[in-house]
Amino acid sequence: MVAAAAPPKLRVTEIFRSIQGESTHAGWPCVFVRLTGCNLRCTWCDTAYAFEGGGWMNLDEIETRVAALRCQRVELTGGEPLLQPATPELARRFLHSGYRVLCETSGERDIGLLPSEVVKVMDLKAPGSGESHRNRWQNLDLLGPDDEVKVVVRDRADWDWTVQVLDRHGLDARTTVHVSAVWDELDPAKLADWVLDSGKNVRLNIQLHKVLWGDVPGR
Repeated sequence: MVAAAAPPKLRVTEIFRSIQGESTHAGWPCVFVRLTGCNLRCTWCDTAYAFEGGGWMNLDEIETRVAALRCQRVELTGGEPLLQPATPELARRFLHSGYRVLCETSGERDIGLLPSEVVKVMDLKAPGSGESHRNRWQNLDLLGPDDEVKVVVRDRADWDWTVQVLDRHGLDARTTVHVSAVWDELDPAKLADWVLDSGKNVRLNIQLHKVLWGDVPGR
């Protein structure tokens, strides 16, 4: 007799309910499933505590925890959620249960692994991150109508790089592009001036959760 396959599991750092602080979904209550592990080391990373540790949970356990938080919007985040093979299956389960599902990803993994109904909030890493060489440019061709791109800007050089990328790929004409200032390094008002001066069709993103609660993990 062939033994039954073990149920898929994910390594989870935390599951919590908060206010969505970024993307076009900012301001809405959201449950965050923060998965453990990341293969990038961005200089400005604010979730390094998710690089290691966490605990293994099967998908039923995760669904039960999320359901108990009574919220119909859920985001898979990290770390880098697409490093774990069971992430697409968890996304499919949430979609089947009627959740609005978001996935925040570094842009280094193949976003085509996710169901098309998942809202992909995909980073493009500017040079100030130290990881711009890891951008998976093929992902731009996989963006759906509801997907979004985010660029975290550290300085003027990062902004100039962003403008070049927008021009090269016509990105701001075909998807929502957010630009966000590195927290406590770049004044968002200065970034707002650059956006206005450029005439680019991008959306200034201010991390609402940090405005509300500061740089507190799990909020």
